[in-house]
Amino acid sequence: MKIIPTRLPDVLIVEPKVFGDARGFFLESWNRKGFADLGLAADFVQDNHSRSRRGVLRGLHYQLQQPQGKLVRVTSGAVFDVAVDLRRSSPKFGCWEGVELSDANQRMLWIPPGFAHGFLVLSETADFLYKTTAYYAPEHERCILWNDPEVGVDWPLDGEPALSAKDQVGTPLRAAEVYA
Repeated sequence: MKIIPTRLPDVLIVEPKVFGDARGFFLESWNRKGFADLGLAADFVQDNHSRSRRGVLRGLHYQLQQPQGKLVRVTSGAVFDVAVDLRRSSPKFGCWEGVELSDANQRMLWIPPGFAHGFLVLSETADFLYKTTAYYAPEHERCILWNDPEVGVDWPLDGEPALSAKDQVGTPLRAAEVYA
């Protein structure tokens, strides 16, 4: 397992060891001890799987209470995955990081609590899996506007994204409830 730092010190790219041959491949996507040895101690409580089509943009979501750490990966297709630092005390508050995750590169992204998260599907379809450190709590969920100019995410869009009703009316960072 290899850890690659990003511009946001707590958001990390995780490259698993992939063992492949003519039959296919094998990789270990989670190992509590192995991750802890790399400094990523997490107690996951929920696994989620979504499938989306090209141009779907989901996010930027976070839970104000019961904040979730997420280990995310793509098992089929490709996405542009984004984390935004929402910790007001952080020198990187309001900054974002974007990483392509795909079945080809097998990368994962660790997004700790205190960040908003979203992704844009780049392939025809994408299967997106994520482990979370807290249960989903819709009453605590918030959404930063995906195209807030103050955040300035450079989404690799080809046209208008397909958005949920919730994501269409996200809150600008300036007016959002954030972490201390």
